[in-house]
Amino acid sequence: MASTAVEQSISIASVSADLPILKEATTSRVVVNNDVLRVVDFVFDAGQLLTEHASPKAVVVTLLEGEMEFDVAGETTLLSNGGMIYLAPGERHALRAVTPCRMRLVMVNV
Repeated sequence: MASTAVEQSISIASVSADLPILKEATTSRVVVNNDVLRVVDFVFDAGQLLTEHASPKAVVVTLLEGEMEFDVAGETTLLSNGGMIYLAPGERHALRAVTPCRMRLVMVNV
């Protein structure tokens, strides 16, 4: 999706249908992107991971489907459907899909 103006409201009926979980893959789709907010949907097959990294923005991760191990500050949390994590700007983190997963990432400029 192209950049979305902060003043522009949008409605998306279904993101999931356009982002299937593919075998042995991690894929993503930007849903909203502007100067204040970025929303990205990810899908992971079981065993897929994102290595340790950080964002300069405040981050909220919501697991929409599946189970995922999420590492923050040396502590691992097992997320399941509806689980969420808030990350302060600059917080290093990593994740691994235990089962096929669908995740929403919201990044906010603070």
